[in-house]
Amino acid sequence: MVSQATAVEIGLNAAIVSVQSQTPQILVISGGERSDGDTSSADGLPIGAFDPLLHRTFETGLRASVQEQTALHLGYVEQLYTFGDRGRHKQPGDTGPHVVSVGYLALTRPRPDQSATLENAGALWRDWYVYFPWEDWRDGRPPLLDSVLLPALKAWAHEPATHDRHLPSRTSRLRLAFGDEDFPWDEERVLERYELLYEAGLIEEAVADGRVPKTGLDFPLGRQMWIDHRRILATAMARLRGKLKYRPVIFELMPPEFTLTSLQTTVEAISGRHLHKQNFRRLVEGAELVEPTGASSAATGGRPAALYRFRRKIFEERPAPGLKLGGR
Repeated sequence: MVSQATAVEIGLNAAIVSVQSQTPQILVISGGERSDGDTSSADGLPIGAFDPLLHRTFETGLRASVQEQTALHLGYVEQLYTFGDRGRHKQPGDTGPHVVSVGYLALTRPRPDQSATLENAGALWRDWYVYFPWEDWRDGRPPLLDSVLLPALKAWAHEPATHDRHLPSRTSRLRLAFGDEDFPWDEERVLERYELLYEAGLIEEAVADGRVPKTGLDFPLGRQMWIDHRRILATAMARLRGKLKYRPVIFELMPPEFTLTSLQTTVEAISGRHLHKQNFRRLVEGAELVEPTGASSAATGGRPAALYRFRRKIFEERPAPGLKLGGR
């Protein structure tokens, strides 16, 4: 018999992503608009409990939970990581079981008729750059990096600290994660950047966890999430950005027929990068990922644009049919 003190529960966290109006969206359970460090008011990712008597696998449990709570149909689903640090759900005086969460990345195309169901579930779509404003480079280098974030991180990196000689120094990690001192910015290092900010005590989650009494900043760096859900989201963002380059997952976020312009803006939304129009079109056409439908769309009000669809035969032709976006 398992004692109360050693009991473990398995939760299934879902980072559910869509792209709407050229904006990458993440489905969250809203915690309201407070930002006073109260974690009960922070946003959280949808979570369901795994029941081994009902669910054959974790993934079937996740899909069933999301369908029941939100009526969303998940397309692509991929397990990210198991988040089980001691105390991640524990509150003062809490003697309940230890909760281990299996994190998932899920992609979907939301429908307008689902809005009422989402509202009833207390869920809504938010721009994921609300949580990671330094990750959006579509309009160039975010001013926040040089005005606030990097100066604070450099001050932290030069503080006296015990250093394990087998690990990179704080300064080295900072250069690599944030592309400082002529190092290139790598859009896939979302999690590494978040973890540096957490270690430096510069985000609200570090305050909520008792790591630091306050952030030392005049305003929060991104919107706070419940316990380690922003870490889970960072993991999902990094995985999806990397996946674009070797799997055609971007088409899980597209309608069956689309213009090349809408495909480009969707890729830009996820990667956080601005892409040159002609280079992008050569890349897509050269990779043979799409095929014309023969129809066109005048939805933009201008000259009709050709409509394309994903060319599924690509799966039979090569093992890694992604978009090799290249470096910045």
